[in-house]
Amino acid sequence: MTDEVKETFAHASGGRRPGGGGTAPPAPAALAAKVRTLAPSMTRSMQRVAEAVAGDPAGCAALTVTGLAELTGTSEATVVRTARLLGYPGYRDLRLALAGLAAQQQSGRAPAITTDIAVDDPIADVVAKLAYDEQQTLADTAAGLDTGQLGAAVAALAAARRTDVYGIGASGLVAQDLTQKLLRIGLIAHAHNDPHLAVTNAVQLRAGDVALAITHSGSTGDVIEPLRAAFERGATTVAITGRPDSPVTQYADHVLTTSTSRESELRPAAMSSRTSQLLVVDCLFVGVAQRTYDSAAPALAASYEALAHRHGGSRGRP
Repeated sequence: MTDEVKETFAHASGGRRPGGGGTAPPAPAALAAKVRTLAPSMTRSMQRVAEAVAGDPAGCAALTVTGLAELTGTSEATVVRTARLLGYPGYRDLRLALAGLAAQQQSGRAPAITTDIAVDDPIADVVAKLAYDEQQTLADTAAGLDTGQLGAAVAALAAARRTDVYGIGASGLVAQDLTQKLLRIGLIAHAHNDPHLAVTNAVQLRAGDVALAITHSGSTGDVIEPLRAAFERGATTVAITGRPDSPVTQYADHVLTTSTSRESELRPAAMSSRTSQLLVVDCLFVGVAQRTYDSAAPALAASYEALAHRHGGSRGRP
């Protein structure tokens, strides 16, 4: 099969999740973030391709699909599948992104690295390393966030009769954060971290309601079960996850992908996943507040007024 034939096939087949829409390929700046997010769910051969393009974008941009397959010890089909999984219609699009990323790096942009924390690190180093990792996680999440999916989720939340949010553990704290924000602008929202209550509430949902699941792994059964129940009853469903091809996305109308820094002994996944999840939650809240401003602004003012006496009379601090 010639390169041109393969490229034609790749473009025709597309590279998006079924039902995810024909969104544009990620920008070059998002490539490294996509690799970090998707690598754990890739086959080993696809990981070799992804690691190669992220590690040496300039070198790989100069290679044909055959050349990259030979470099990584994989097949041409694996290279094309990897390009599609990363969000590019074909290998030609991936090469263009690699060239753009290489140009950015050559212009003096800081390399995307992750700094591990050692047991004997001074506290000043811990602060610096955590701050760097948090910044990188936020930048990666912002670069990889599908704004089309985000806009659709915002529209659904703004129009919802009721919103149920599911999360367990650290993701449960993020679920509570979102529902508290929505309540402050006068919307009906509930956070469920008890799996039994989550399911019994989910079966009451219907068209016009929204169910939102938060799970970094995308495979948390206690979160998937209520989302599936809501999905089957016609509610609009949203998943915030670090694994865009995980089981939870089967029951999500809209998928919002988060990024995390590399997990380590002193920095478990729950820490960095929470950071990126909170960014997505804030984006959702601000978007909803914009769409419902006429009712949101008075609701916020009323809540500030009601709580002012708890904050020394300072009305401007919630």
